[in-house]
Amino acid sequence: MAGFIDIACNFTHDSFKHNLEEVINNAEQEGVEKFVLLCASLFDLDPIKVIQNHAPEKYFISAGIHPHHAKEILKINFDELLSKLKSVNPHAIGETGLDYFRNISPPDIQKKSFSMHIEIAKELSLPLYLHQRNAHSDFIRIIKENKNAFPKFVVHCFTGTQEELDEYLELGAYIGLTGWICDAKRNIDLRKSIKNIPIEKMMIETDSPYLIPKNLMDKPKKNINEPKYLPHIANEICELTGYGLEELKLATSNNAIEFFS
Repeated sequence: MAGFIDIACNFTHDSFKHNLEEVINNAEQEGVEKFVLLCASLFDLDPIKVIQNHAPEKYFISAGIHPHHAKEILKINFDELLSKLKSVNPHAIGETGLDYFRNISPPDIQKKSFSMHIEIAKELSLPLYLHQRNAHSDFIRIIKENKNAFPKFVVHCFTGTQEELDEYLELGAYIGLTGWICDAKRNIDLRKSIKNIPIEKMMIETDSPYLIPKNLMDKPKKNINEPKYLPHIANEICELTGYGLEELKLATSNNAIEFFS
């Protein structure tokens, strides 16, 4: 029987500095068999290589610069960025996109970084792993401007409206769902809209160590999220959509394998 695949694991985060092996073992005991290693910064590339080399069969890699760190492109040209991302033999390019929530990097720099990553994905014939927060208008415009040659892509950690979801699905996007859907008070619209996501376009994720599911009965110290909670998120999705757990696990795992392979 296929296991779960967690498509968002920030294993280079300090939260996992001393116990990553235990975190992986605990997840595997809960039926999570594969993990997508996320890269937020060029400084993550070397640690990702180390993690992946320990057990390459367990990991997919998405390599890129998160919008928060988009200013890193000011010190690097296209060819240098391409070379650095290629160095980890990635299965996808990203996490890239736009995040205007805090504008940790200025929007114009974020847009330039996003465009560079799109071109790299095209160059390497790889899918795009995308992040969007409070920037839907610019985000969807950039995708549509590149529509004819745009790679397949996943909108990870989807928390948007039905209108946004419709636009993404119309463009062929895969949709990543996190423990954010476990908050019934703050996510009424999202909890309604996810039943409109075709199961063949759905993937699931923890975004660990972030976004701990709000309705966990026994929350860990410091609220550090782990891949072992992925089945909890899957169960919540099943309650909201009517899918069976095995049906959801098989579909989302197959989607992830097809996407990252």
